[in-house]
Amino acid sequence: MRMTALALASLALAGCATFSADGGFGEVEQLTRERVGHTPTYLRTGEQADSAKARVAQLLEQALTADSAVELALLNNRDLQASYAQLGIAESDVVRAGRPANPSLRFGRLSNGSATEIDRAVLFDVLGLVTLPLARKAERSRFEQVQLQAAIDTLAVAGEARKAFFEAVTAQQLVVYAGQVKDAADASNELARRMAAAGNLNKLAQMREQSFYSDATAQLARARHQAVATRERLTRVLALGSEQLDFRLPQRLPDLPAAPAESKDAEQAAMDKRLDVLMARRSTEATAQLLGLTRTTRFINVLNAGYQNKSNTGESRMNGYEIELELPLFDFGSTRVARAEATYMQSVNRTAQVAVNARSEVREAYSAYRTAYDLARHYRDEVVPLRQRISDENLLRYNGMLASVFELLADAKDRIASVTGAVEALRDYWLAESDLQAALVGRSPDLAQARGPASGTVPTPAGH
Repeated sequence: MRMTALALASLALAGCATFSADGGFGEVEQLTRERVGHTPTYLRTGEQADSAKARVAQLLEQALTADSAVELALLNNRDLQASYAQLGIAESDVVRAGRPANPSLRFGRLSNGSATEIDRAVLFDVLGLVTLPLARKAERSRFEQVQLQAAIDTLAVAGEARKAFFEAVTAQQLVVYAGQVKDAADASNELARRMAAAGNLNKLAQMREQSFYSDATAQLARARHQAVATRERLTRVLALGSEQLDFRLPQRLPDLPAAPAESKDAEQAAMDKRLDVLMARRSTEATAQLLGLTRTTRFINVLNAGYQNKSNTGESRMNGYEIELELPLFDFGSTRVARAEATYMQSVNRTAQVAVNARSEVREAYSAYRTAYDLARHYRDEVVPLRQRISDENLLRYNGMLASVFELLADAKDRIASVTGAVEALRDYWLAESDLQAALVGRSPDLAQARGPASGTVPTPAGH
């Protein structure tokens, strides 16, 4: 009866450990939606895959925006789907930890002539049953860490999609300006060649114009390749196929906001919402729970008990029980406890360092964001308008025959160069804004490669 009760209790415990309806993906959805405003999709069924495919086609019918690029990446990126599959692996470990170990059957038969001895036993892992709640709780903590990691991966892909979008739009826009510089340089070079042939321009001045034309031609080639490269990077993060490469980008970057975001309570917001901080805390909690389990089983590592019977030919069957216990003669469990305690302190210190790094990274990301905003506004409000006024004045001087056509062409090149610098500054702002959002809610990007002040990529025209 006692063995029957033990078996029934084991079955009852096993029945409590089941898989969740959403495979744990609901938590990932919520964490992502709260931080980027988009909901990821785990494509587990054919119906979900068809729905995602239809939505991707709908988004590609229109020119992409930063938001639609993020939505496309969350729907289509295969690395994300592989990350989500880890949820199923982790949940299977949780369910497995919540179920008792399978009983083992032992059977032996010995015979000697007409006499036969049969030995039978059914053994249960009693220690596993005792520690089942603690083991399941520890695996649940690990599963929560996997959920957080999946959310971190999702935010990383979303941030990568935003930055790739801004890079691609900028490169496409700069091709236009590089083409305008090349056209101006072509006109100036042709005019200088004709004037030099007529004897109205010295050889040195003519070679300067030719040199600038050569530089402008090379710069246009580089700009065109950069446009292709950034578009391909965007294609990779969006996981678009060969039949989807004709997606459209807007002709220009979004305008600069009227005012920058304030840094009030940014550090505290990072402590509350950054997923790597939450993940470090959960890891420490899981390690603490594992330490409790280690202390519980310090002196007993193996404990099996079960029903046993033995029968001999011509004799009544003997019934009883069997207990298998590891004797702590040489290892009293101190090594396992010491290892668990050291692992716990390691986790505590790493969590503290993650928090310190998070606060510092937020401050650095906000400084980069604010600097990029101020530079973009400076180009928009000061540099470009001033260059336009200079161009207007040069045009008046040319109309009054006070300036040569070469001066007018050189001024056009300078104006285009200043506009190029403004575009690059605006790009740097949107990239810095993306990095700031990542530093506040997910995991901070590598800030070691912070961008310097924007500078035009158009070659400086020759002096006149």
